[in-house]
Amino acid sequence: MLRITCRTLWMTNYVFPLAILSTLTLAFFVAGSATAQQPTPSDDQVNNIAKQLYCPVCENIPLDVCPTTACAEWRELIRQKLSAGWSEQQIKAYFVEQYGDRVLGTPPARGLNWLIYVIPPIAILAGAFILYRAVQSWHRPAQQGTQENTVPESPPNEYVARLEEELRNR
Repeated sequence: MLRITCRTLWMTNYVFPLAILSTLTLAFFVAGSATAQQPTPSDDQVNNIAKQLYCPVCENIPLDVCPTTACAEWRELIRQKLSAGWSEQQIKAYFVEQYGDRVLGTPPARGLNWLIYVIPPIAILAGAFILYRAVQSWHRPAQQGTQENTVPESPPNEYVARLEEELRNR
């Protein structure tokens, strides 16, 4: 016969469900910590953002090639922010907030900065127009100049007449 003791009932009612519950909980935490860990950003990802920023200390040196200790710290800060899940735009905004627009590789098109984007195309178009007009004026005198710029013949010089006569006699 089947002998059921108090201990058997306790193990089936409490220990096995507790063991299953603890195993599931442990599995949940292990899986959760594995998915929560973000991989460390590569140097390429850090340099991709750093080359769009300029060193706030040095003049006209991109952050990705600046050899100063401060720039190395800022590149590490970019790495930390990427690890924390920040986007490229958020990191740029952080640096602009800290150091101003001068850290950006391409200035934002606001205020007087928009002239940087407008003046070069206007200058190129104006230069092309001036060049077109110059070439057009260079061709115009060649076509009309043969009729207008004729010099009326002056009476022959006596010396030239004698010279031509001497040449004919030979």
